[in-house]
Amino acid sequence: METQVAPTGLPLIGEKAPSFKAETTQGPITFPDDFRGHWVIFFSHPADFTPVCTTEFMTFAARQQRFEELNCKLLGLSIDSTYSHIAWLRTICEKIEFKGMKGIEVNFPVISDLTMEVSKLYGMLQPKASTTQAVRAVFIIDPQSIVRAILYYPLTNGRNMDEIERLLIALQTTDKHKVATPANWKPGDEVIIPPPGSCGAAKDRVQSPPPGAKVLDWFLTLAPCPKD
Repeated sequence: METQVAPTGLPLIGEKAPSFKAETTQGPITFPDDFRGHWVIFFSHPADFTPVCTTEFMTFAARQQRFEELNCKLLGLSIDSTYSHIAWLRTICEKIEFKGMKGIEVNFPVISDLTMEVSKLYGMLQPKASTTQAVRAVFIIDPQSIVRAILYYPLTNGRNMDEIERLLIALQTTDKHKVATPANWKPGDEVIIPPPGSCGAAKDRVQSPPPGAKVLDWFLTLAPCPKD
């Protein structure tokens, strides 16, 4: 495995996603070059054949088509071999049933990171949690290969896939319509339009709100979510 960027511990929001080459269950990849033009949910899991990870992979795989519709690719990683990944994914498909999901095929690539190079590159190793397993990290990376969001979960607790999908849609909405999203926002809810940048514009915002908008104060205006 070759890395093109020296390990930095943790890429930050707004930075370019570190590049690397790796073997996966779908063949070799060059990241992020092979994924340009798509959003990417890049996530790590502690180990194959573990219970929480199994439920997560089934849920990710069951939602893969939905993520594809959102122009988003899934990419997994653990510090296990490709052979271990294949055996585990076959077991999931052939034997495991969880919340009505059965016969689930995991078709997105899963990185084999035996050397821990990629895990170190993305700050997926947390020494106080484990020196040999990656924690449950999630990086949402945009089509320009910029890190846009980072979520971290401990080894013991599974991720909320509803929240990951919600956050992806929120980021896409923000980019497309130049708005922000309030607390607990869901697709279709009101959005926050940018605040005015001058005293005069602030006065106008309060006295003459944009059509359909709710001006809670000059700096906080809610508006219907723009239609695609």
